[in-house]
Amino acid sequence: MPSFLLSPSYTSSFSVPSFFPLLCLPALLASPLMARPRMPGRGIVFYVLVFVCLAQIQCRFHVLAMLDPLDFLALQSIRKSLEDMPGSNFFASWDFTADPCHFDGVYCDTDRVVALNLGDPRAGSPGLTGRLDPAIGKLSALSEFTVVPGRIYGSLPQSFSNLKNIRFLGVSRNFISGEIPEHLGRLRTLRTLDLSYNQLTGRIPSSIGASPELSNLILCHNHLSGSVPSFASHTLTRLDLKHNSLTGTLAPNSLPPSLQYLSLSWNNLSGPVDRLLNRMNQLNYLDLSLNRFTGIIPPRIFSLPLTNLQLERNQFTGAVQPGNQVTIPTVDLSHNEFSGQISPMFSTVENLYLNNNRFSGRVPSNFVDRLLAARIQILYLQHNYLTDIEITPTAKIPVSSSLCLQYNCMVPPIQTPCPLRSGKQITRPTAQCNQWRG
Repeated sequence: MPSFLLSPSYTSSFSVPSFFPLLCLPALLASPLMARPRMPGRGIVFYVLVFVCLAQIQCRFHVLAMLDPLDFLALQSIRKSLEDMPGSNFFASWDFTADPCHFDGVYCDTDRVVALNLGDPRAGSPGLTGRLDPAIGKLSALSEFTVVPGRIYGSLPQSFSNLKNIRFLGVSRNFISGEIPEHLGRLRTLRTLDLSYNQLTGRIPSSIGASPELSNLILCHNHLSGSVPSFASHTLTRLDLKHNSLTGTLAPNSLPPSLQYLSLSWNNLSGPVDRLLNRMNQLNYLDLSLNRFTGIIPPRIFSLPLTNLQLERNQFTGAVQPGNQVTIPTVDLSHNEFSGQISPMFSTVENLYLNNNRFSGRVPSNFVDRLLAARIQILYLQHNYLTDIEITPTAKIPVSSSLCLQYNCMVPPIQTPCPLRSGKQITRPTAQCNQWRG
C-alpha cells in the first residue's frame, strides 16, 4: 500500500463531504473493483477507499445524526428568505456544509431543532430583512422561535399551526402585517406570544383568549381593532395591549385574577371597570390610561402591591377614598372627573397627579409637611376646585420637588413653576367656583 495514503500529514488534510459515507459504500460495492479485486493495483485502491469510507462513517455519523433531514431543508429555506441588514453578520455561521446545530441561533436536541432565535440578540445590533418562510412550520419539534428587531415584512405564515410543541413565539419590532392567524390560539402548548411593535391589523382572535396555558400576551403597538376577548387561562400573568384601536367594554369576568401586569392604554375602550378590578389581587402594574372608561374606582385598588397606577385621561367619576396609606410610588388620576376632597392617604405617594379633575375643599396639611421634607417629588393639583392649602408664602420648595396649584378656587399662596400645558390663568373664574359649590 502506498505510504502516502496512510501518512498523518495526508489524512489530516483529507476532506470528504459529510454526505459521502451514506453514498460511498453502495457505490463501492457496485463498483467493478468488487468484481475484479485481483486486478493489479485496484484491490489496494478499493480497500483504501473502504477504509476512508468507514472512517468517515465513524467520524461523521454523529454530525449526520444531529439533524433530521426535514429540519435541514427547512433551515435552508428559512435562510434563503432572510438577509442580514447592513452591519449584521448573523448568517456568517450558516454554512450548510457544516453541522447546522452549530449555527448561530439554532439549538438542537438529538436530531431535531428545538429553538430558533433569528438575529443577533445584542441590544442595538442590526436585525434581519426579508420574509418569514412557511418552512418554519416544518420544524415540528420547535419549542421556541424568536426574531430580533429588524425589517422583516409580510404576514405570519399559516404553517405556524404545525408548531405543536411551541412554548415561546416572539416576533416583535419588525414590520409584520396582516391579521393574527386564528390557529395560533389552538397551539395548546403556547405560553408566551409576543407580536408587539408591528403593523398587525384586524381583531384579536377569540381562540387566543381560549388558549388554556397562555401566560404572557404582548400585542402592544399595532393597529388591532375590535374588542378585548375573554381569557380562559388561569395562568395569564401579563397582558399588554396598549397602543392599538381596541373598542368595547370589559366584562367583570373577562380577565383572570392571575394577572400581575395589565396595560390597556391608548385604545378606545369604555364602560365601568370597578367589578373587574375588584377581582384583581395580584396586580403589580396597571395602566388603563387614554381610554373612555367610566364609573368609580374601587378603594381596594390602592392597597395592591403596585409599582405604578396609571388611570389618567378617562371619564372616571366619584370620590377617591383609599382605606389605608397609599404606598404606590406613582399614581396618576389626572384628566378625569373625580370629585370630593383629596384624601390624606395619598400623602405617602412620591409622584401624585390629581390635576384636571373636580376635587374641592382644602389640601390636607400632611401633604405640605411631606412636600417641604422632599418626601414628595411631584404634586400636581392644578385645574381643580380646591379652596385652600396651608403653606406660607416664604416656604421653600425643595429643588427635587414640584408643586402646581394654579387654576383652582383660590389664589396660590406660593408661586411655583407649572407645566406649560397648565395655561397662564392663575385662578379659576369666580363664576365657575360658585356654580360648582351649587
